Amino acid sequence: MDGHAEDDGRVYQSAGDQHINEHHYYGAQRAVMGGPDSVRRPAIGRAPTVLRDRAEVLERLQASVGGERGGEVYVLHGMGGCGKTAVAYALFQFATEESGRIGLWVNAADRASLRAGMLAVAADQGAGDGELLAARNGLRPAADLVWHCLDRSRESWLLVLDNADDPEILRDGSWLRSSSRGTTVVTTRRAAARWWPGAELQHIGVLPRDDAAQVLCDLAPQSGTREQAAAIADRLGRLPLALTLAGGFLSHQVLDPWTMDAYGRHLDDGEWVELIDQGADVLSDADPRHLVGRTWQLSLDAFEARGLPEAASLLRLLARFAPEPLPLSLLNRPEISGVLPRARCETALRVLLDHSLTELVDVGVRCAQSHGVLLDSVAASTPRDRLPTLDTTAARLLDAAVPAHPDAGPYDPQLRLLAPHTLALLGHASQPSVISDVLTVAKRLSIALHRTGDYMSAWETANAATNLTEQSLGAEHRLVLATRSRAGRALFRLGRYTEAELLLRNVRAAQERIFGNDDADTLDTSHGLQLVLANLGRREEALTLLKSVVTGRQAVLGAAHPLTLRSRASLLTMLSADELTANSDTLLSLPSDCDLHLGPEHTVTLGARHNYAWALYVLGQFTAADEAIQLVCQAYKDRFGPDYPIALAAQQLFARTQFALGYTESGVDLMVDVVARRERSLGFDHPFTVASRELLGQFRARR
Repeated sequence: MDGHAEDDGRVYQSAGDQHINEHHYYGAQRAVMGGPDSVRRPAIGRAPTVLRDRAEVLERLQASVGGERGGEVYVLHGMGGCGKTAVAYALFQFATEESGRIGLWVNAADRASLRAGMLAVAADQGAGDGELLAARNGLRPAADLVWHCLDRSRESWLLVLDNADDPEILRDGSWLRSSSRGTTVVTTRRAAARWWPGAELQHIGVLPRDDAAQVLCDLAPQSGTREQAAAIADRLGRLPLALTLAGGFLSHQVLDPWTMDAYGRHLDDGEWVELIDQGADVLSDADPRHLVGRTWQLSLDAFEARGLPEAASLLRLLARFAPEPLPLSLLNRPEISGVLPRARCETALRVLLDHSLTELVDVGVRCAQSHGVLLDSVAASTPRDRLPTLDTTAARLLDAAVPAHPDAGPYDPQLRLLAPHTLALLGHASQPSVISDVLTVAKRLSIALHRTGDYMSAWETANAATNLTEQSLGAEHRLVLATRSRAGRALFRLGRYTEAELLLRNVRAAQERIFGNDDADTLDTSHGLQLVLANLGRREEALTLLKSVVTGRQAVLGAAHPLTLRSRASLLTMLSADELTANSDTLLSLPSDCDLHLGPEHTVTLGARHNYAWALYVLGQFTAADEAIQLVCQAYKDRFGPDYPIALAAQQLFARTQFALGYTESGVDLMVDVVARRERSLGFDHPFTVASRELLGQFRARR
């Protein structure tokens, strides 16, 4: 006879009578025979010295373990490292030391640990050896045995199921139940309510700034002041795990102790995720949950194992952006297909939300936001061969989100939200082609912000973008110079005339030397510089420069180009009455020319009508000027709102025409409103505000 055996099977052959007794313990069951050394003490890493903040959460949880209360199930959910286990530990200590309950602690990170831990709970609560053996061998439902014992416990209890990041494990076998004899607390990264029917969910987030600073001071009191600790806490996003590791590092330095300032400087040097993780206990097991560089890798590995690679891809894409609110509309674009199919983006985002790797926030725009330490950790662990595709896709998404041809308009909150993500991508990207593409987006974004009146964001975006790219592209790269020119334009609108003049002069000199006087970028910088010179009172220099811009733009762009017409319209505000009269045939027909070439609603056409009304005022044609500027004021208010800078400039001219026509009270009232609005939007000391306040004073003195 022939026979064969596989795995743990055996083949016996005999020539006579044999009597064989065997006792079999198969491998899969042997693995679960063991259990945790204790369920009466929390199996956690470094326990918090003092639990900071969380007072409101703990108060509610502590009430649930008072007296004979029971039946409640609480789920503490949040991103990895936010301190869910620390809150559960504090509750455990309170329940066992002050409320007289027995505490039971089970690691629910995987099936084996959960099963072994829960059977150990059953043993603790009086289950017999035969019952436990039957449960281990699959002859009796293990979960039923555990909860039978818990339901009949002579003492009230608190059961903590820690690290339950895979709710399917709890659902299979119905391990999570409630009992009138005790309170159950679950810690998890899974936030979706569908996993926790009947439970009360409690989000655990990052710490407030003062409490985060105090954590560092608790752990390393000799390393620095609270102010220094607060600065480091901000750098670490106030994440409890990162704070604990940083404090541990500072407190354990012996030969060369670091101050908090020194630690902060090293955080800014580069590989700061590795620096933080050096604060882990050297002799303890390298549990990924206790290291910021590895804790989120657990989720990425789980995505791959469960056939959800798109979730990992989306998280790696988010890590190319900033830890700031990211408009959801940015992710709902066909350009995302470079990283994951657009049709799968919804599912991938839901998975990230469910695992507390991002959250939804509403800042007037629906956004997703992820923690900075998480994003930096994911970015640091992203395979290098994936970075070019991720950066290119991120650049294309931003490019699609920023208007291709920014126009003047009311404040747009989404534009400001895009700025930190554009700058973050510039900081991450390493390929020159991608850097150029993103810098192009940054320049266009600065223009768009400028034209909505958000001059500070426009300056910050352009200034930071050039600082980030000068080294990689070169200080005299065309895009770098053009973007720095936009920074100068924004400085002018912020009232920082001296800085604006210096910056624009330097940029213009470089552009003239490299590209020539009539290059489009040179002419654009020159147009911005003449605005500064005019407001500094250097009229002749400004007028000469503006005339050269008009001539250059006519030659390069053509007479009907919007930029040419804009510069020609600017002449209307610069010329005296005699000069206007001498050029009346060409200049006073500008509104009609703009209507013809651009249309009556074009921004340049409205600006030409505005400047035309000023020219009429200068010529002493007050009635015509008044009629013209009233129409412009109404058009600006309808399109931009009453606080828009150009709308206020038009209203100021309307006040002048009203006062000149003898409607003094109307003129004063209009100027009072202009001054109030400029003080709110630009500030009390802005040159535009000061000029408006002086004009109001003149009106009041003459009425």
